[in-house]
Amino acid sequence: MAVVTACLAAVVFGVSGRTDLLNLWAYVAIFAFFGFIAALVIDPGLMRERRRPGPGGVDSGVLLSMRLLFLGHLVLGLLDVGRTHWSDSVPVPLQVLGLVLCVAGFGMFIWAMSANRFFSTIVRLQTERGHQTIDTGPYALVRHPGYLGLQLAAPGSALMLGSWVALVPALALAALVMYRTGFEDGFLRQHLAGYADYSGRVRYRLVPGLW
Repeated sequence: MAVVTACLAAVVFGVSGRTDLLNLWAYVAIFAFFGFIAALVIDPGLMRERRRPGPGGVDSGVLLSMRLLFLGHLVLGLLDVGRTHWSDSVPVPLQVLGLVLCVAGFGMFIWAMSANRFFSTIVRLQTERGHQTIDTGPYALVRHPGYLGLQLAAPGSALMLGSWVALVPALALAALVMYRTGFEDGFLRQHLAGYADYSGRVRYRLVPGLW
């Protein structure tokens, strides 16, 4: 995580060409903090699965698209606030709101991974790891709390960077996460033992009271 954080810092300050913006330092600090927490609380087997998923993934194209959208929003935002100034006019209160959304989103994401040792990067049935339905922690509230975290963090990241143009791929990423939530939910209903019963107990996939 130290290496990943150093790489992120190099990208943030290298692409933007700025080291004097407090929001960029806060961006790197938040990532470093949650990366450290993740290293402490996440199951080592899940870490290995997320680095190198096992066989049987059914949505690698969606995962690639999500990663490209995240990278696109980050690069656009950094260029905007540091070099081109296309739309770097996000008011400070909205940047603070973006920070809050990022913290809440990353926090929810890490909580979900700490509670669910089967939270792979791809949609697959992890039979070799004893895949089972998880209904504790945040999974007692919604069926896909990790994706809820991404839904908060994606637009929050763009606002925190201070770039309106970065909000476009960030919102596209949030929409793709919603699509993936529905796809994964259907896959688990069909293939994972106990998931259909769990769906009857925890009614909402992503947002309590809405969906």
